[in-house]
Amino acid sequence: MLDTIIIGSGPAGVAAGIYAVRREMKTLIIGKEMGGQMAWAGDIENYPGFKSIMSFELIEKFREHLVSSGVENLSAEVKKIEKTDEGNYKVYTSKDEYITKTIIIAMGLTPKRLAIEGEEKYNGKGVSYCANCDGPLYKNKTVAVIGGGNAAVDAAEILSKIASKVYLIHRSEKFKAFDILVNEVRERQNIELMENSEVKEILGENKVEKIIVHNKDNKNTEIALDGIFIEIGRIAHTDLVEELIKRDERGQIVVDEKCRTNSEGIFAAGDVTQTEFKQITVAMGQGTIAALAAYQYIQLKQGKEVKRVMDRSIK
Repeated sequence: MLDTIIIGSGPAGVAAGIYAVRREMKTLIIGKEMGGQMAWAGDIENYPGFKSIMSFELIEKFREHLVSSGVENLSAEVKKIEKTDEGNYKVYTSKDEYITKTIIIAMGLTPKRLAIEGEEKYNGKGVSYCANCDGPLYKNKTVAVIGGGNAAVDAAEILSKIASKVYLIHRSEKFKAFDILVNEVRERQNIELMENSEVKEILGENKVEKIIVHNKDNKNTEIALDGIFIEIGRIAHTDLVEELIKRDERGQIVVDEKCRTNSEGIFAAGDVTQTEFKQITVAMGQGTIAALAAYQYIQLKQGKEVKRVMDRSIK
């Protein structure tokens, strides 16, 4: 019997694991890839304590901290979760099954990809999925933002304060973003809007150097640049728990201020929740809250059980 199983080994899951074992909870982290979305990043410049650190270095530090803390980390994928008659949870992987008093879901989100030539090759070498994370690396450089929603338009606005030139490329004529945001970027001198256009290929030697853009007139344009930010949305793969907990229209898990879901004993943290700001430090903060709330839940539940036993013995 475990006290908690943490599903996901990104920043939220790592923080939850460290705090859980500090409360002497029997803890298991199950995740497919250490670091989660951080594995897609290059340099990280907004993590306290490090002016700049490569994502793989920070991931390795996470791993070392988990090992030194005594957190068991299993590289696997959770296939099914069931609630037991006793109010605990049974968690299945492809090979094993585990019983736990609580679950912390910290699976994160998966960025939607363009699925074009060069995207995977130059990931972390000019291709980014987070303007807030990697934008400062492109000071006085030329970049492109792909997308037409609030995230893309907001990214273009942020980058216009850093980069010398920003191309905002959208495949449709009308942006999905709020009009006030679209009007704001239209007024920026260093932002060029390219509507009815799609990026077909990303090119370069060892890093991103140019892109091929196809427009509505069936013409291809080659644009020289230093980086490309793909902001076409993120996917929450939460079908695993669709029958257990409440989700929003985007598949994100709905939690309260203690990272509790609507099901007793199930908590969630990080990008997979409905929190607006998807950042490493925010995810780790939620992971901390989820672990402490799970510990509190177990203590309160045990207290109630002890009281019931005492009440029966008195009677």
